[in-house]
Amino acid sequence: MSRVGKKPIELPDGVTAEVVGTHVKIVGPKGTLERDVHEAISVKVNEQDRVINVSRSSETATDRSLHGLVRSLVANMVEGVTNGYKKVLELHGVTYRATMQGRNLNLQLRFTHPVIIEPPDGISIECERRGQIDQITVSGINKETVGEIAARIRHVLGPEPYKGTGIRYKGEHVRRKAGKTGL
Repeated sequence: MSRVGKKPIELPDGVTAEVVGTHVKIVGPKGTLERDVHEAISVKVNEQDRVINVSRSSETATDRSLHGLVRSLVANMVEGVTNGYKKVLELHGVTYRATMQGRNLNLQLRFTHPVIIEPPDGISIECERRGQIDQITVSGINKETVGEIAARIRHVLGPEPYKGTGIRYKGEHVRRKAGKTGL
């Protein structure tokens, strides 16, 4: 039995769950998230105990691997509609700037043109300047989408190993390489 999959998911106050066949819908104070799960995995809501239980129909390798995955996805949905998710990125570099143009993120990097990133619905991006470093905060209720947008922003100009400039996650350690030495 999956250790992750057999743990029940507790529903906080103000959060409701509805399961119709393989369709799971979680409604909370921050919004609504919906997902279709694999037909071999069953999701049951116990309204009296305020918990969600995830179980599998058979012991095949595929079903065993999906059991913990589906439980984690549903738990992330409950956490998202309750508290939400956020990722913080830092922009290191002398002339690099991040500003907002309405909802869009405008990155001024070493390119000849600005890079504009449009967030999808449900995702908000904020910028603030802290000393020499611009901080970009990506937040929303869907963990997958928040991580995807943060990764897309980081991919524009990832940290380079010689000077450490570029876009990185807050707290990320960049392994530095030694440069060439003159003789």
